Amino acid sequence: MASKTNPFTFLQQVRAETAKVVWPSRRETVISTLMVIVMVVIAAFFFFAADQLMSLLMNFILNLGA
Repeated sequence: MASKTNPFTFLQQVRAETAKVVWPSRRETVISTLMVIVMVVIAAFFFFAADQLMSLLMNFILNLGA
């Protein structure tokens, strides 16, 4: 069961834990952001191409009997 602490003690504990966090540098943040953007663009092109290919195949199959 959790022990009861007053709000002041809780805020002290939060501040102590936050001080332990290793924050990324500006350079690391920029590089990570660019990597995410590049991967999103690659995924978008891939899914667009896959959608177009499936659309062509479905149209071909559905037009065979016509």
